[in-house]
Amino acid sequence: MKTFDAIIIGAGQAGPPLAGRLTATGESVCLIERKYFGGTCVNTGCMPTKALVASAYAAHLARRTGDYGVTIEGNIFINMEKVMARSHQVTLNARSGVEEWLKGMETCTVVEGHARFESPTTIRVGDDRLTAPKIFLNVGARAIVPGIPGLKDVPYLTNSSIVTLDRVPEHLIILGGSYIGLEFAQMYRRFGAQVTIIEKGERLIVREDADISDAIRKILEEEDIAIHTGADILNVSQEAGGITVQTTGGEITGSDVLVATGRTPNTGDLGLEDAGIELDERGYVKVGDDLQTNVPGIWAMGDCNGKGAFTHTAYNDFEIIAANLLDGQSRKVSDRILGYALYIDPPLGRVGLTQAQAEKTGRPLLVGHRPMTRVGRATEKGETKGFMKIVADAETKKILGAAILGTSGDEAIHGILDIMNADVAFSELQWAVPIHPTVSELLPTLLNEMTPLNR
Repeated sequence: MKTFDAIIIGAGQAGPPLAGRLTATGESVCLIERKYFGGTCVNTGCMPTKALVASAYAAHLARRTGDYGVTIEGNIFINMEKVMARSHQVTLNARSGVEEWLKGMETCTVVEGHARFESPTTIRVGDDRLTAPKIFLNVGARAIVPGIPGLKDVPYLTNSSIVTLDRVPEHLIILGGSYIGLEFAQMYRRFGAQVTIIEKGERLIVREDADISDAIRKILEEEDIAIHTGADILNVSQEAGGITVQTTGGEITGSDVLVATGRTPNTGDLGLEDAGIELDERGYVKVGDDLQTNVPGIWAMGDCNGKGAFTHTAYNDFEIIAANLLDGQSRKVSDRILGYALYIDPPLGRVGLTQAQAEKTGRPLLVGHRPMTRVGRATEKGETKGFMKIVADAETKKILGAAILGTSGDEAIHGILDIMNADVAFSELQWAVPIHPTVSELLPTLLNEMTPLNR
């Protein structure tokens, strides 16, 4: 039995910085990783996919050079092996950086292998038994593979395997019309693939407002991406002509299938039942507002706790735990204002409530709306698709939520995120003097144009 002050299972976005904070106080830490250091973000999520998005954008812009008065002779050629090599190198650099950082920490022991609980304070990894009074789970999530008849009999792709694909599919069929599926749809269309999205819901990304969903659908369809909504998948089969997906709306045959129907936590093979750790009906670890499980001395961070499916929320989980354990604070997950982005082109930056969610609160609302055609920076760049929208409480004048679907929307949304975190009326932002020409400069203008919502 090897004894430590703390054990961290998983080297995603929360585990390594927590190891850094704990070892800095002199505590002995054991960090266990079964596969790749860096978690989803580094290996199969943000970093490789956004590197691929950058290559796809370069291809798209190259095809549009004539719009800017620039002439390129000849055809645009996609060397997918080089595209993938560049993306993979981004991952390798980040992965090795995390691994070297952890292995260089004093009083941190790195163990590579599969961790299983034997008790609330004991973990087994192979032949080693490890114990600590504090244990932190940072085990992440993976793609859901639904039980569609025939799916497991065909060579389907997930977000993990498609980021290593070194060819352009002839026809990529994507099962699922949400965030991951949409990013890969536009990306591979720009690489030259024919792309079809099949979504069982009545519209894309159903958690967003209908006007956002409709605008995104229009953006993708203008790039010749076929979209089928309200389509249940009945069967998947492989034939000589490719992979056929049978839906309630008909049959679609393609060369490749990407499964992008959601995520599930990596909690099923950790022996959590032997520690008495409670899970919810979807397999996520139940945690309190301080991210502690029902078992004292055990916390869960990142995707596995169901409190956020993003790199930044995982990192904030670390910040909350570190602040409470080491800094004498009382931070809570419920204080977090959630922001996120969808990295199609143009990107969607989102924070807080949607308009539909705000309407359900029953509060009197103010709404501001501006198309990107009326944003100078967007016009100058020749990228005018999308719009900006802000929803606020009419009485308190505090912003409840916002969406910026447009060029630099993922960056400009932070002005709204910051004012919401400051918990002040939007008048504090109305009289700011932003830099011209930017997308963010329109935020004060938009706030000056807020009007009551007529329900």
